[in-house]
This record gives sequence, structure tokens and C-alpha cells, in this order.
Amino acid sequence: MVNDDEPIPGPGEVSVAVLAAGVSFTDSLLRAGTYPGGPQPPFTPGYEIVGVVTGIGAGCTTVSIGDHVAALLVWGGYAETVCIAESLAVKVPDDVDPAVLVSLIFPYLTAYQLLHRAARIRLGETVLYHGAAGRVGVGVLELAGPAGVTVYGTASGSDCALVERLGGVAIDYTRHDFLRYVRRLPGGGVDVAFDGIGGALSYRSFRALRRGGRLILFGHQSTVCDGRRDARRLAEFYAWAVAVLAIGLATPHKRVGIYRIAKLRDQHPDWFRQDLQQLIHLLRDGTIHPVVAERIPLSEVRRAHELLGSSAAKGKIVLTP
Repeated sequence: MVNDDEPIPGPGEVSVAVLAAGVSFTDSLLRAGTYPGGPQPPFTPGYEIVGVVTGIGAGCTTVSIGDHVAALLVWGGYAETVCIAESLAVKVPDDVDPAVLVSLIFPYLTAYQLLHRAARIRLGETVLYHGAAGRVGVGVLELAGPAGVTVYGTASGSDCALVERLGGVAIDYTRHDFLRYVRRLPGGGVDVAFDGIGGALSYRSFRALRRGGRLILFGHQSTVCDGRRDARRLAEFYAWAVAVLAIGLATPHKRVGIYRIAKLRDQHPDWFRQDLQQLIHLLRDGTIHPVVAERIPLSEVRRAHELLGSSAAKGKIVLTP
């Protein structure tokens, strides 16, 4: 018997019963209205899901009913059942905890693509990452070893031990100026800098590059204050981003790039599938260790967002319908 409220997939769509929906800081950016291209309220958040295909629309050929799939939706994942384009559904193993799998889709895939797609990291290079104790930062640290690169990660004093334990070189930003620190390295800086915060930090990160270096801008953390959109910070973010991009164009021996996971997914869906499968392989062989901090019922989504400032530092918060 079909529930009248259950969504019915249209042509080229599949319906997915959600087993796990990730809760991320980016969900809070969408809620605050600072995510580029985000929807206008009211809308349902939910950047990433893992679930089971329950229905198939006309013209679908790559998945079957009963398949376990993962999908990067950007929004709409906080639901019991969702209808998505078949092209977004990536088959995943049914013998891996869905909460663990959903922990790969956004933070670890972002980390992997920052290294291998956006920066095209090379063996022996050095990387600067801001906020290295965060979810994406942990992914970068764990993936740095197989890539053969050294990560210099900024973190607060209490988080520096985590950065060191994961093989990085911690820079306590409460005590040390990261720019002065990395400029003492051979070559006068790092090969790659990842800035997910923005603002004036973007320019200082550009200055941290050695000759031939690449700065990748990928986040908007500085645009939110106390969980709400901050107009002044938003203006400063875009002003600095434009300035740094212009400086990058005028500097022949350094490069500035922008990475957005959803945009790259749309441009290169084959990369998204390949990279997610590679992460599942690394998960199985014990190279990466995604941590699920909290499993929270979908009905308690408000509490899940309230925990973003605390539990999210320990691992992924996952909603379970």
C-alpha cells in the first residue's frame, strides 16, 4: 500500500528511503542564507544522504529497487523519502553502516577533491589548512599520508594534539602567526593553501604560498555570526575574494582557484562517483576513520543543529529517520 504523502518519482528520477542524513556546518550556512545559490525559505535542509531505492521513474537504467545509494543533494535530505535525479544516485555497499557512509559524502569527499582535483597535489608537497581539527580538516590530514604530502594545520591550542596525532604539523593560531611560521619553511612558504573561512585570511593565505603555489578558496565560514547571516562579514568576504582572485591573475607564479563540491559534481559526475568509490576502498582498508559523533532521530533536527558547535567537533552528526 502506498502512502499518499510518499513522493512518486518522475521521469529520470528515483525515490530513496533515507537511512542516514548528514548534518553539517554547510547546512547552517544554507539556513542562514549565505550559501551561494541556496534556496529561499521555506525549504528542507540536508546536504547528503544514504538510503535505499524504493521506486524508479521512466527512463531510469542505472539503479534498481533495493539498491543502496549515496547522494549529494545540497538541500532536501532531511526527510524519510526523497525523489532525486537518477544521475545523483551513486551505488554504495549495503554491508557498511549508512551513518559511516554518509560521513564520507561531504567532508571526506571535499577533502579528497581539494587535494586531488582542485590542487592536483604532488608527492612531497606542503599544504596549509585552516581549522584542521574540523571535519574536512581531519579528512585532509588522513588523506595526506597516502598522497605523500605534509599538512601544516592551524588549530586552537586544545585541538593541536589531534592535528599532530593525525600526522599533521599543528600551528596554534592563538599563539603563533601562521604566515610567519610557514614563511620560514624551505622555499619561503607552502605549495598549497586551502581556505574555507574567507575574508582577510584569504589574502594572508595567498601570501603564505611559495613560488608555484596554489590557493584554493572553498568555504564561507566567516559570513556567519552566532548562527545568522552577517551582512558586514558577507560584504567583506566577497570583497576579499574578488581582490585575491585579481591578485592571483596578476601574479604569474601563483594561482588562485575556487572549489565547490556541488559544482564539480555537476561538471564531472564521473569524478564524483570515482572519488566516492575510492574513499569507500580507503575506508575498507583502514586508511580513513570517519567518526559518527551523534545519531539523532529526524524529529530532533533542531537539537542536531544546536549540537553543531560541540558534537560536530568530535565527528559527524547523523539524522536517522
